[in-house]
Amino acid sequence: MATSPNDAGDDVFDEFLSDRGHTVERVGWEQEYNKKQCPDCGGLHEQSASTCTVCGWTPTP
Repeated sequence: MATSPNDAGDDVFDEFLSDRGHTVERVGWEQEYNKKQCPDCGGLHEQSASTCTVCGWTPTP
């Protein structure tokens, strides 16, 4: 099942899952020393990065 491109309705899915005992959390950058680390591919980026230049991952708002 896919969601819409603009994330419309994702909160409904999150609520549905959390009501049934699933953990729902937004995924963001990990920290590695003074760099941001992509949680998908592990690529390291400057603190100002908003998109992973290795795999194209972007954090969920």
